[in-house]
Amino acid sequence: VEDQRARWERKRNRTAKELLETEHKYLEQLDLVLTYFVTILKAKGTLKPAVLETIFGPLESLYSASHVLSLHLEKGNLGPGLENFCQSLDLYGHYAENLEHANKTLKEQVRKNKSFRRFKKLQETRPQFQGRELEDLLPLPLQRLHQYKHFFRDLLENTSPDSAEYQKLAKTVKSVCEVSHWVQDIFDKRENSLQLLRVQKLLKGQKTQVLTPGRWYIREGWLLVVPAKGEELKRRMFFLFSDILIAAKPCHPLHLLNSNKLSCQAVYPLHQCSVDKVFGHTWSQGGLLSLSFPHKTLLLMSSNQQEINDWYRSLTAAVR
Repeated sequence: VEDQRARWERKRNRTAKELLETEHKYLEQLDLVLTYFVTILKAKGTLKPAVLETIFGPLESLYSASHVLSLHLEKGNLGPGLENFCQSLDLYGHYAENLEHANKTLKEQVRKNKSFRRFKKLQETRPQFQGRELEDLLPLPLQRLHQYKHFFRDLLENTSPDSAEYQKLAKTVKSVCEVSHWVQDIFDKRENSLQLLRVQKLLKGQKTQVLTPGRWYIREGWLLVVPAKGEELKRRMFFLFSDILIAAKPCHPLHLLNSNKLSCQAVYPLHQCSVDKVFGHTWSQGGLLSLSFPHKTLLLMSSNQQEINDWYRSLTAAVR
């Protein structure tokens, strides 16, 4: 037991030391943005207060919270430091919610505002920035949140369950994980919206409505459709979403407007679909899937067995 405790203590001290060192580095980087951008821009009035608020969000509050945490860590007061830090964790979620808008506004100001463009370029050439641009520094808080999760988990694993700090650490890990999920959810939804928009733009015309609330993009790829009456195989592009499967074919390559687009051939709702593997169970070449809908059966083939297996997994998961 004594050996185990000593091992825990060594690992814990090592993690605490690394947490403090990286916290100092993180604070230095935030300080660059606050000193050379936020403070000077406020004083000069180069950007309107609302624009400044949009680009930098709650960065000053994040800096303050981390500064207080580092002071506690320096004194070895982990418990009070974590209690205080947990109260500021929501700021990371709000920062993530604002980040896309912040980047758009920053790009817009660089394009339209000549004096801001000059100012930004000048500040980024300072040696302290080491060749980094403001755009590289804005995502830092969310990268740091990801690091906190691992640091606090490591500390918890190497803390004796009967010690006073164990409960505080467990609470901190829970809070950090909740905010991390919130941030991940924001990114997943944003990525999904971009995928839906991309597919909508790929399809000719506006008849097929891809951008629907609650719909999730899953995958896409070329598959061969096996016709019922012995006609030749048809190569089609399939887009799989959480509620529908879209089949599309390329538009004519000489079409003036739509040569690089796809024409939607069919939209299959998944709520009444069943999926079966007809062949592709053995390690033969390729495979065949059967999709049964109330009024139609669709046979899809690929010469690549891995691809058929992936489609089978994705389709059964989507239908389920």
